[in-house]
Amino acid sequence: MAMTISMPKAMAASASMPAGNLEKVVGIWKGGANCTVRMRGGIVILRTKRKTRSSWSSSVTIRCGIEDFIGGDLVRLDLGRWLSDVEEHKALAIYTPHEGGYEGRYLTRLRYQGYHFLDLSARGLGDPETTLTKIHPVCPAHLGKQPIARWYFPPEVDYRLSFLAPNAKGLVVWIIEAKVLSKSELQFLALLPSLRPKVRVIAECGNWRKFMWKPLKEIAGLSAMEEAPSSLS
Repeated sequence: MAMTISMPKAMAASASMPAGNLEKVVGIWKGGANCTVRMRGGIVILRTKRKTRSSWSSSVTIRCGIEDFIGGDLVRLDLGRWLSDVEEHKALAIYTPHEGGYEGRYLTRLRYQGYHFLDLSARGLGDPETTLTKIHPVCPAHLGKQPIARWYFPPEVDYRLSFLAPNAKGLVVWIIEAKVLSKSELQFLALLPSLRPKVRVIAECGNWRKFMWKPLKEIAGLSAMEEAPSSLS
């Protein structure tokens, strides 16, 4: 399959043009550079040429897969593995693309399974063990005029577990910006499902080019600590 389209010189010279925007380029951009689209073994190759004073010279080659044309957020063949890993490891560290939005597909699939969600931000969370499993104090802002007060709140996890419906599968503690947490705090989150069997933990620990996940114990270093005693024995 081959076709020729036109696009501006500035866009032709940019190697960072998103491949998913090809459908916006076809039939819209006019003049400037010649762009040829070819299909080879399921991979779409865009090859642009810029006109110099003497001849046409090749400038940019962009390779993209078929998922870039039908929507990367719609093609998710790993949802089954995602559900099985959540049940097996019970605490996962996820890495999402910078543009965001992909994690919603995985969150929705867990909701279809009967899970309820507790969304928290790691910034301002305080000590995870105290906030999630113990009665913890909170000092409201006094603005320098009111006396400093201290309010006590129930454990975030236990409070919501007490209100779960009988047919609910469990509670997912979804923590955003978990990359700011220390290793000891991540280790507690990895062990939280063993303390509360109906709890699952999903921690957003960073970004990557595509949505991926790993066991939180592996990220927190608990897996290496568990293997050390067995190797010594």
